Amino acid sequence: MDVQKLYHTLKESQGKKGFYFNRDKEEVFELLEALLINKDRYGYMACPCRLASGDKEKDKDIICPCVYRAPDVEEFGSCYCNLYVSKAWNEGIIEHRYVPERRPPEKFGF
Repeated sequence: MDVQKLYHTLKESQGKKGFYFNRDKEEVFELLEALLINKDRYGYMACPCRLASGDKEKDKDIICPCVYRAPDVEEFGSCYCNLYVSKAWNEGIIEHRYVPERRPPEKFGF
């Protein structure tokens, strides 16, 4: 799959769920490219902003869209990577704040 196809597939499927891509398309494409690299590397699209272990079971919480996306977007208007955002975030209605890491530290030990 190429980046353009992934972009269109995810934009449609995730938009229906109320999650939108960051309006900075260049940043979005960089993140999508990193997802595809991780898919080639690990066999799954691990979050490009976190260190994957290579063990799908251990990394299931960070397979994009990660389990932290919904609470991040709800609280901050953006996920940790700034890939998925709310409409209000994209429109500048809410402040663009740093999104802290929600992944528990015990998940970092491989």
